Amino acid sequence: MRMMLAVLLLLSSFAKAQRLPDTVVPEHYQLTLTPDLQKKTFQGEETIRIRLQKATPTVTLNAAEITFQEVNIDQGGSKQTAKVATDPKEETATFTVDKPLAAGEATLHIVYSGILNDQMRGFYLSKSDKRNYAVTQFEATDARRAFPSFDQPDKKAIFEVTAIVDQGDMAISNGKVVSDTPGPGNGKHTVKFAASPKMSSYLMALAVGDFECEQGAANGIPIRVCGTPDKKGMGQFALKAAEFTLHYYDQYFGIKYPYGKLDIIGIPDFSAGAMENVGCIISRDLILFVDPKSASYQLQKAVAQAAVAHEMAHQWFGDLVTTKWWDDLWLNEGFATWMSFKPVEAYRPDWNMRADAVQSADQAMDEDSLNSTHPIHQDVKSPQEILELADSITYNKAAAILSMIEGYVTPEVFRKGINTYLSKYSYSNATSEDFWTTIAQVSNKPVDKIMAGFVQQPGVPLVSAKTSCSGGQTRLALTQQRYFYDRKLLEGGSPEQWQIPVCLKSGQNQKCQLLANKSEEIALTGCDPVYINSGARGYYRAGYDARNLHNLAQVAERNLSAEERIRLVDDAWAGVHVGRLNVGDYMVLAEALKDDPSRAVTDEVTADLRYAADYLVNDDDRSGYQSWVRKTFGPVGDKLGWTPTANESEERRAQRADLFNLVGLAGEDPKLIPISRDLVQKAMRGETVDGTLLYPATRIAARNGDTALYDEVLQRLKVPQSPEEYFRWLRMLGQFRDPALVQRSLEYAISDQVRSQDAPFLFGSLMGNPAARKPAWDFVREHWPQVQAKLTNFSTGAIINSAAQFCDAADRDQVEQFFKQHPAPGTDRTLKQSLESINNCIDLRQQQQTNLASWLREQTSASGTGGGKQ
Repeated sequence: MRMMLAVLLLLSSFAKAQRLPDTVVPEHYQLTLTPDLQKKTFQGEETIRIRLQKATPTVTLNAAEITFQEVNIDQGGSKQTAKVATDPKEETATFTVDKPLAAGEATLHIVYSGILNDQMRGFYLSKSDKRNYAVTQFEATDARRAFPSFDQPDKKAIFEVTAIVDQGDMAISNGKVVSDTPGPGNGKHTVKFAASPKMSSYLMALAVGDFECEQGAANGIPIRVCGTPDKKGMGQFALKAAEFTLHYYDQYFGIKYPYGKLDIIGIPDFSAGAMENVGCIISRDLILFVDPKSASYQLQKAVAQAAVAHEMAHQWFGDLVTTKWWDDLWLNEGFATWMSFKPVEAYRPDWNMRADAVQSADQAMDEDSLNSTHPIHQDVKSPQEILELADSITYNKAAAILSMIEGYVTPEVFRKGINTYLSKYSYSNATSEDFWTTIAQVSNKPVDKIMAGFVQQPGVPLVSAKTSCSGGQTRLALTQQRYFYDRKLLEGGSPEQWQIPVCLKSGQNQKCQLLANKSEEIALTGCDPVYINSGARGYYRAGYDARNLHNLAQVAERNLSAEERIRLVDDAWAGVHVGRLNVGDYMVLAEALKDDPSRAVTDEVTADLRYAADYLVNDDDRSGYQSWVRKTFGPVGDKLGWTPTANESEERRAQRADLFNLVGLAGEDPKLIPISRDLVQKAMRGETVDGTLLYPATRIAARNGDTALYDEVLQRLKVPQSPEEYFRWLRMLGQFRDPALVQRSLEYAISDQVRSQDAPFLFGSLMGNPAARKPAWDFVREHWPQVQAKLTNFSTGAIINSAAQFCDAADRDQVEQFFKQHPAPGTDRTLKQSLESINNCIDLRQQQQTNLASWLREQTSASGTGGGKQ
């Protein structure tokens, strides 16, 4: 789930995010919401205490899809009925009174009604198989759909929320329940919540339904994990992670958790992955609830890091201190991503989260290597533009930059700077400059200059080194330039220049230097091969020549940490992309690392080799490539064992799954087909199997499956025992190769049996299946109205992103033409990146396909064996 969670975490609307006038500031909301879950409507009443900076007859705030019944403005005991003028396009409401309001305090009283929509934004309706729920999701500009508000992050205020709900239903909001009384009327009860601290409107939350909760506590703070009744008992894993994380954050930040209680709620319909509402995190149930008997390693990590640690980090980064405007969204998301690895690493050191953090940075570098990337700090004026910021640059790159600066100033100094920043801006708003100025002052290092370059400029640096050794000393000529996957752009040069904390490693010797110029020289003791990113903390690609790469490959497992080996693999693949390395050089590295003990290193290598199988291997050499994969990595899997044993670590199980994927799919190893079928059949019978290994097993079984197996999967999909099981079977439907079964999956994806939030996963599975990619794309084009009806703002972008898996000029032209004819708001950059990715794949294939073929023939000749299947 490497990219999914990071993309899911932000949602937006089609409204304009224009700023309201600065002449009116909210100070306090009293808000009562009365949802009718059957009629799909709600009644609202609110009193807003405001402060006017100057005399005015009008007050403008945000409102969308709201019907006003009554609006009064009271100032100094004089109450006036206001005229209401709404602007649906701008999503504002302007209240005008006959007698101008004076500068100072006034009170708005508003009675209104709204709809519980089916768009998973604002105050909306979520549905289980048995009933309806009412849930909020306000980031970035959808609080205005639930209550008239000053709906922008810099207009913080105190919220007092009351909910009038059906008897038997629970209401959960940001604060503790201070009273719960019967009425008004039969069948209702009124739940009043404690006043919140000052917070932004997008962080207010309310969830209504028959939730059941697992209860715990940490450092005196009550913690609950709540969900629909069928999830009872599956929240314990998340609860334990939350208890540990709260204790960890209290210690790290030196600021105790500030909100009195913490609820984490999983619901059936939620377009984002999870949302950090103050004291009331809301998540889609897939990444919150764990079946302890069958949960995969990937899901366990996702729950602990993405659903729990990331969202809880937001309680400080984003909630306590909030960005002034959405152009600095990274101050929320980058911080939370960077921080989320720390408590999980402490909670489960056996999971090696430091390696995951390096892989997270590598994902950002992939996007940052495109010409169509963007700076971390990006000017935004509309929610469409805010939506486009919900990507690996805002999340993963920002986190990687923070990790680099942490290494540069030392973790102890960086922590002191973080805590100074949080203390200074608590319950307020901050900007990029506020942050890096604080760290620079605390550390007495030029952090402000370093960070400005990485935050305000697009792209990832490429640091290359030419080496020469004499007299027991290695001299390096370091150069920096912006890296592009596009070879012409790379060779053409670009104006970007960074101040880069570079650390070099040669044998046991290490040297760090701030590379502030386009080129500099540095010397190292000894003549060992030079690794260009010691500690793997630097946010830059390292440029190796073939000789140095081959030398590093021979000593990598002995001399480099797992994190450094991950970065070496990624840097070598980047060199192949632009023709500075031959793909054969990469294959030598892959062979050298075939027995690597780290799960993450195996994951990086096998992912690249599966990509090569899909895009770089021609039909004449396919059997030879499959044979090489089986011969090289099959024995590694045989030694590890293709079936789990008792008391194995989760990392070992995940490494087996990576090898299973490579040898079974790219290697087409026939012996893994019956093992896969057996695992799938056991799982469908409800027997306990390794949930991590089940993912590649479902792909291999489906790839070799028939109609009978398809029907079994479809039946099992209707009665899942956990959210993950449903997700697993849904993805499996997209992996069959039979054209008739591909067609059935496509029709199923647009049927009423698949939720809108889930349809993109099935489409994505189909587009990732080489046998289904073209039929799936034709189906999307031919049935676009039905497909679009299943998509939210976020998932339209996911469909466009999945088109990046093409590697052909004709398909590229078709994708470009179709989405230009059917534009979707907030997807302009996504389309550009998909088209650019296709172009880069085409170029990579043209330059390296013959090189791979030659290398494979050399292997066959050297081994003296044929290229047939073994």
